[in-house]
Amino acid sequence: MDVILLRHGETEWSRDGRHTGLTDLPLTERGEEQARALGRVVRERAFALALSSPARRARETARLAGLPAVETDPHLWEWDYGGYEGITTPEIRATRPGWYLWRDGVVPGDAAHPGESVAHVGERADKVIARIRAADGDVALVSHGHFLRVLAARWLGLPAADGRFFRLDTGTYSALGFEHGEPAIMWWNAPVP
Repeated sequence: MDVILLRHGETEWSRDGRHTGLTDLPLTERGEEQARALGRVVRERAFALALSSPARRARETARLAGLPAVETDPHLWEWDYGGYEGITTPEIRATRPGWYLWRDGVVPGDAAHPGESVAHVGERADKVIARIRAADGDVALVSHGHFLRVLAARWLGLPAADGRFFRLDTGTYSALGFEHGEPAIMWWNAPVP
């Protein structure tokens, strides 16, 4: 089984380094180009299961990549950044020196952005992994940078916070799988050839 992970293409906020959790933004022109390029990774493959975050940027990436029969799964939403939604790391560090998402978490936001802990993101990732492991064949996921990093950590049996070790850029693909029956990362953060 291969689990192909597609990080959605660029948005205005991802380009500018703004934390984009539940805010539903469209792809930029460059993001659309990245999404179409990802088609080279998925178009000739048959997937037993293809899932996308409900976010517009993920659904549009799946469509432009030509991924057929994609089902949206709310567990694939990006980390809810709470009160840090739309804010850059330098802006946060102006009031919280040394702040680091993976260690320090987020502050509560408004009703639309209550925020969540890395442990909660890990619980959602575990639910997606259960669906993956129940699939009879290859799986494709289209989601977000921080969420997919947590998913990779949980795939390997690591704590959710260990996702901090797996940088993931927009418009890239990665693959999870097995080596000698044990979960493994097959490739990571690969640009489309």
